[in-house]
Amino acid sequence: MKILLTGSTGYIAQRLLVVLLEQKHQIICCVRDKTRFDKTKYAGFDLEVIEVDFLNKESLKIIPSDIDVAYYLMHSMSSSEQDFLEAEISTADNFKNIIEQTTTKQVIFLSGIVNSENLSKHLQSRSNVENRLKSDKYALTTLRAGIIVGSGSASFEIIRDIVEKLPVMVAPKWLNTKCQPIGIRDVLSFLNGVLLKEFTYNKAFDIGGPEVLSYKEMLLRFAKVRGLKRWILIVPVMTPKLSSYWLYFVTSTSFTLASNLVESMKIDVIAEPNNLQEKLGITPMDYEQAIKLAFGKIEQNQVISSWRDAMNTSAYPDHFTKLIEVPQEGCFKDKRSMQVENPERVLNNIWSIGGDTGWYYADWLWSIRGLLDKFVGGVGLQRGRTNSNSLQTGSVIDFWRVILADKNEGRLLLYAEMKLPGEAWLEFKVDKDNVLTQTATFRPLGISGRLYWYAVLPFHAFIFNGMMRNIAKN
Repeated sequence: MKILLTGSTGYIAQRLLVVLLEQKHQIICCVRDKTRFDKTKYAGFDLEVIEVDFLNKESLKIIPSDIDVAYYLMHSMSSSEQDFLEAEISTADNFKNIIEQTTTKQVIFLSGIVNSENLSKHLQSRSNVENRLKSDKYALTTLRAGIIVGSGSASFEIIRDIVEKLPVMVAPKWLNTKCQPIGIRDVLSFLNGVLLKEFTYNKAFDIGGPEVLSYKEMLLRFAKVRGLKRWILIVPVMTPKLSSYWLYFVTSTSFTLASNLVESMKIDVIAEPNNLQEKLGITPMDYEQAIKLAFGKIEQNQVISSWRDAMNTSAYPDHFTKLIEVPQEGCFKDKRSMQVENPERVLNNIWSIGGDTGWYYADWLWSIRGLLDKFVGGVGLQRGRTNSNSLQTGSVIDFWRVILADKNEGRLLLYAEMKLPGEAWLEFKVDKDNVLTQTATFRPLGISGRLYWYAVLPFHAFIFNGMMRNIAKN
């Protein structure tokens, strides 16, 4: 059948895409920027990628009319509060209007569990989207999930950060809140299982794992699986804002996402019983099984998608690949070159930079820079990277975003997402003469940008030189 998949560069959709393609469906992937989607990974499958923006009605005209099923997997949680409330409604309305003009029989929407009387703004927004998607022209099937556990999921990575970094935790009282976690593999089974199942039409189903746990229990069970001993002291005096800062500094999340998560975590998220799993023949795995499966993927370097690679579109109002053209005028540059003996090894080193590998020289200084970035509201170094030795356009490397990753051309271009009084690029290039060129470019914003450049210039002299030498010889 012909399936429209939205949110195609997102965490859930990238994983669902593999499942649907393996079942020989014809898939139309909707993306805001084609350069962020590596179609070569799906050679031999019936896959079409179209460039649309569901906040731009004109761009939606290229959506085919002969669709059988559409998946609504778009989400705006990492945006600011007002931004995501408005964006979610506009996106849902535009999606509904265009889908009603097609032959779509069913829309499948992944939402959050919304059984509490007092919903967080985030969960209320999810409920609002569900109501906006209802239509007389197609059947809506809504699956409502709570915490999703899987390699690369935001929940999993945040819990991992907390457990592995803090032997003793002084934590807010929302750790006593109850939830019903579900493994990513089971979420995919449900999303695939309800496909054109008429008994699911115009209905909503809560989906969850077999256990109801508090967030404290989740942390301690995670520690148990990892063979770690952890102690948690819960204090009642930590305000939501302090809780958000606590989550922000301890984990790799942004402050905006931390604030939205904290607000949601104050509410019990427990699935209401239904017979969907019996009808679909799905037996959800327990929490510890989901953790073990996630680490199996991490250890094999087989993480397909990660929440950290998701982009805040407001930070890139135009296609961010326009940043490939690194500016020359009005910029400061630090450019270094050297001959290399083994270009293939050098490229492998470049493609492994950041994350657990580090920056090849003075990692302690990079750590300090990341910590300073956190203190001023930036992303810091804690995001790491999804895979240890593979990159694609749009991937995250610590506080950088990959703008271009072309191993055949021997070029990697990064754009800084840390807080800066200007814009910064870092480029590595190995040319046909086996010359490695490393270029840092900074376009200052006003006098503060110029002062910043001169303040860090002494550090560049040995950091960038040492980094290039070690990349070339390691």
